[in-house]
Amino acid sequence: MRAIIQDQFGEPSDVLAIREEPTPGLRSGFIRVRMLASPINPSDLMMVRGVYSYEPQLPVIPGFEGVGIVEESGGGLIGWYQKGKRVAVASSIAGCWAEHVVIPAKQAVPIPDSLSVAQAASAFVNPTTAYVMTQRVLNVLPHQWLLQTAAASVVGKMVISLGKHLGFKTINAVRRCDQVQELKDLGADEVIVADEEDLAGAVMRITSGYGVMGALDPVGGETGTAVAKCLAHGGRMLVYGSLSFQPTCFQPRELLTRGAKIESFALARFMQKLNLIQKLGVIRAVNRLTESGVLRSPEGAKFPLERIKEAVADAERPGRGGKTLLVIADS
Repeated sequence: MRAIIQDQFGEPSDVLAIREEPTPGLRSGFIRVRMLASPINPSDLMMVRGVYSYEPQLPVIPGFEGVGIVEESGGGLIGWYQKGKRVAVASSIAGCWAEHVVIPAKQAVPIPDSLSVAQAASAFVNPTTAYVMTQRVLNVLPHQWLLQTAAASVVGKMVISLGKHLGFKTINAVRRCDQVQELKDLGADEVIVADEEDLAGAVMRITSGYGVMGALDPVGGETGTAVAKCLAHGGRMLVYGSLSFQPTCFQPRELLTRGAKIESFALARFMQKLNLIQKLGVIRAVNRLTESGVLRSPEGAKFPLERIKEAVADAERPGRGGKTLLVIADS
């Protein structure tokens, strides 16, 4: 099979190459999926550079998610039921940038037929992250304020869309002025250009000095430090990334006085704690929101595996407007 291979850590355009690899064998409880498409997410490129939360054993095939058709099962009721069906692949050890991938049957997520391949390829990680953080962890209520940084990201835009759909209000921090109107058009209630305005001061002004009960931060550094100052009494801040690669600093006394909390969030860890019925509940809720258009992923440029170097460059191009997609097969 054709696959994108990484033999060393480094800049994606330097260390990624396509070559022929043996088709992976099956084990009991696993399925073989013929991949159709896979998005290029920031987490994929962090792993390639060796700055992700873990370092895989090299050589490795990158790609944490995608969509494909289940071709063969290694046994078990779940695998038997999935055979021939289109599924979203969510792999904790990567491997989706290839013509075939083998994963545990329980990790495959059923995908509605109504979704295009491009939407289905990105139908799990970002939509589920946005939904779970706001509705299953923070439990943001209608009319409550939610603060988020990196609001122009795919997850950020999905949070805005969820707020508009479910009735909670969003304060959105961005880095560029040209992102303000775009987010307003999506339904953002407030947009703050963090490099031009004091984030904590702006949030307190918007909330009449009360602060926010919920906050989402994938940035860290000075931005995360400012977010921690925006929490109301009993407020919670979820840290789900480290884009700045800088530490978030806070005064313990501020948290103690307000009874506020700073917590980490990782989707894989959250899903692992759920039983089968709970997982299916999350998946069905996300699928409904995706089908209705609330959690649709913005689509960007599409590239075949052979153009992987162009694809990874496009994925980090400022203002690209949508998710860069590797198209692996037609159907």
